[in-house]
Amino acid sequence: MTANLPMQSIEAVTAGLASVGYIASRQIATAVYLAEKIEKPILVEGPAGVGKTELAKALASWRGLQMIRMQCYEGLDEAKALYEWKYAKQLLYTQILKDKLGEVLGGAQTLTDALGRLHDFGDVFFSKEFVEPRPLLKALEQPQGCVLLVDEIDKSDAEFESLLLEILSDYQVTIPELGTISATVKPLVLLTSNGERDLSDALKRRCLHLHIGFPEQRLEERIVESRVPGAGETLRRQMVGFINQIRALDLKKLPSVSETIDWARVLVLLQASELDHQTVKDTLNVLLKYEADIETALPQVSGFVAKAGREGVFG
Repeated sequence: MTANLPMQSIEAVTAGLASVGYIASRQIATAVYLAEKIEKPILVEGPAGVGKTELAKALASWRGLQMIRMQCYEGLDEAKALYEWKYAKQLLYTQILKDKLGEVLGGAQTLTDALGRLHDFGDVFFSKEFVEPRPLLKALEQPQGCVLLVDEIDKSDAEFESLLLEILSDYQVTIPELGTISATVKPLVLLTSNGERDLSDALKRRCLHLHIGFPEQRLEERIVESRVPGAGETLRRQMVGFINQIRALDLKKLPSVSETIDWARVLVLLQASELDHQTVKDTLNVLLKYEADIETALPQVSGFVAKAGREGVFG
């Protein structure tokens, strides 16, 4: 673990992420390195399943930091993202104050004195003791820092982005009753987006942009080797070559890296040492999630397997 130690180089980031099982491209490692150096969040965009969320998990694991995740959805508001008041605790405190009202007002000579004493007690209702922190506030309060993952920001309402702007700009947030709360140690922030809607220019200005697409063949083979060590070199090369051909088809959902890993595990479980037509047909549902996509791909399987086999042997 390297918590609180600065990232020394892009190569150190690559090696550090690899040590926890995340095989990063040069582009990914550069973005992570720069994000810490200039203290900016990373907006990670790309199709589902290419490793956006896994990057945050790997970064937290490598750095020895807690990962705080905020899953975005339509209707997400301040109470779920930032903080809310502990209403049950406030209600209990109200009952205690009611029972002790005589003691609280004891000695008050005038109505003004009585109201002043009640006012002093009333301020306690909106003190830090009654605040229930949610992910954004928790991230600012971590004494050792953390990795804050704002996952699938594109699924939230556009209005929610404005809540993030102060946090992403100055790593602080203002709660009217408590004032401004600033991060003791600035968190490493990653926001992910699958591109379901356009994000605001104001949000993008505050972030480094990183697009993670489908990896090139050699990198994807290394990812499979890291995650599924039981898959031999020939099988890795053939299956990644086959998947790259599948991705060239007009499909509703192209197989992502997560499907590649799942397929590799299935093939190892079936004790396959190389691709063959029947095994691919039997397991195509691991790669493709829609029946229409499977029907589109099936006529191409024999040709794709043959080409992947040639490349697997001579590649």
